[in-house]
Amino acid sequence: MTVALYPGTFDPPTLGHLDIVQRGVRLFDRVVIAVGARIDKQTLLTPEQRVELLRETVAGLENCEVVPFEGLIVNFAREQGADVLLRGIRNSTDYEYESQMALTNRRLAPGLETVFLPASPDHTFLSSTLIKEVLAAGGAIEEFVPGVVAKALRDAWQR
Repeated sequence: MTVALYPGTFDPPTLGHLDIVQRGVRLFDRVVIAVGARIDKQTLLTPEQRVELLRETVAGLENCEVVPFEGLIVNFAREQGADVLLRGIRNSTDYEYESQMALTNRRLAPGLETVFLPASPDHTFLSSTLIKEVLAAGGAIEEFVPGVVAKALRDAWQR
């Protein structure tokens, strides 16, 4: 059984993230979405909110689960029994960053492979930062995130 770990901050989860998950569950026996709590990154949504939103979003996918994590991703991957780190790539900047991370992770955890999935054309421009900027400017975000995420973002922004 091949287990893929899809780590990220997911603040917020986007349709691009969901696309990678949906494609990942067709490629791997099990996909674990690992929602990171990073102290060096200011987030709009709490880790608990992000985990719950992702659980609601992927509820129909049988071989997928969402879990919170802290610390080094290779250690968490070992705890989860993961064989693969799943990463989405939107552009050459993502590729350069993710390649560096993949090589570092391979040094830290030989045998843990990284698989890159290129973003679908409809999602190559999407980023969590961009969505928060659109939200801050009062723009419509519903075409970029699942409906449940759009509502949570609007609620969080009004606080």
